[in-house]
Amino acid sequence: MKKRVLVPLAPGCEELEAVTIIDLLRRADIEVVVAGLEAGPVTASRGVRLLPDTTLDEALDADYDMVALPGGLPGSDHLAEDPRIGAVLNRMHEGGHFVGAVCAAPKVLARNGILQGKKATAYPGVLQSEGHEAITGNAVTRDGTVITSRSAGTVMDFALEIVEVLCGQETRQSVEGSLERSR
Repeated sequence: MKKRVLVPLAPGCEELEAVTIIDLLRRADIEVVVAGLEAGPVTASRGVRLLPDTTLDEALDADYDMVALPGGLPGSDHLAEDPRIGAVLNRMHEGGHFVGAVCAAPKVLARNGILQGKKATAYPGVLQSEGHEAITGNAVTRDGTVITSRSAGTVMDFALEIVEVLCGQETRQSVEGSLERSR
């Protein structure tokens, strides 16, 4: 059965993170539902306009294997302030499904109690300002069903981690190999 991931987009999201997550997951043949908080294009943090597939209200009732949050400011603040995001994150987490966030977006997980007792990483200072102490500083941290990542510079590793947990190591290696990344 094809895996499904919800990627909510808020005004001021980090476009590099959003597009990288969407692109790499779709390369792995994951169904990615891109949902704007409101109808219409979303203007990202550097003025790039992104066109979601649907609205968050239309996407909320569907079943997903994961919710993945791109970061950026003020996008992460908009996500943190939206009660619909908190509700879907908690529903997913309590149901044993994966939730993930990159850059400033781990604050959304922290504010919804999802990081309680979990190790996590985020853009420097983000989790400290939320009172979270179990910060790894790694590029990507997975603790149970919670995956976090540090920044736009680590988002490719974040997306590949999602591919691996949802589709397996072989699919991750296939997607990563097609990127011709040098290390």
